[in-house]
Amino acid sequence: MAETAKWYVVHTFSGYENKVATNLQTMVENRKLHDLIQEIRVPTETVVELTDNKKREVERKLFPGYVLVKMVMTDDSWYVVRNTRGCTGFVGPESKPVPLTEEEVLALGVEKKNFVVNYAVGDNVRIVDGPLEGFIGIVEELDTEKNSVRVRISMFGRETPVELELDQAEPVE
Repeated sequence: MAETAKWYVVHTFSGYENKVATNLQTMVENRKLHDLIQEIRVPTETVVELTDNKKREVERKLFPGYVLVKMVMTDDSWYVVRNTRGCTGFVGPESKPVPLTEEEVLALGVEKKNFVVNYAVGDNVRIVDGPLEGFIGIVEELDTEKNSVRVRISMFGRETPVELELDQAEPVE
């Protein structure tokens, strides 16, 4: 298939996001459209709520009334999504589907970039991007899940920990 799948935003009735996602997933499986409709997501975040002096973790929808769908836009895929119960249409001018840009996809955290890290805790690294570009430090902590690294640099005669993204540092040869 020449066309690649892109992320689209589907508008739903408020409170029906999960129902629309499961209905759509069922239709994809029944009609064997896995190559056209590849992924369906309801973006959520985990929030700690304090009620009656008790902490509870609650999952909250980031965008109530919306579902994200990664799909190849064809007449068939458009028809299946558009005619899913609870779906009111695609987000775009005059309900014409407009795919999300790469920047929007990364900002929403829908897809994560995977970086190959060629340094480890205790290695010397050079900062290659940001306001501290050119500084050399020692890796203290590495978190590939959160795409972050903590580097200890020497600034004005003091040791200072700095949080960076994984691609902002490279090993010193």
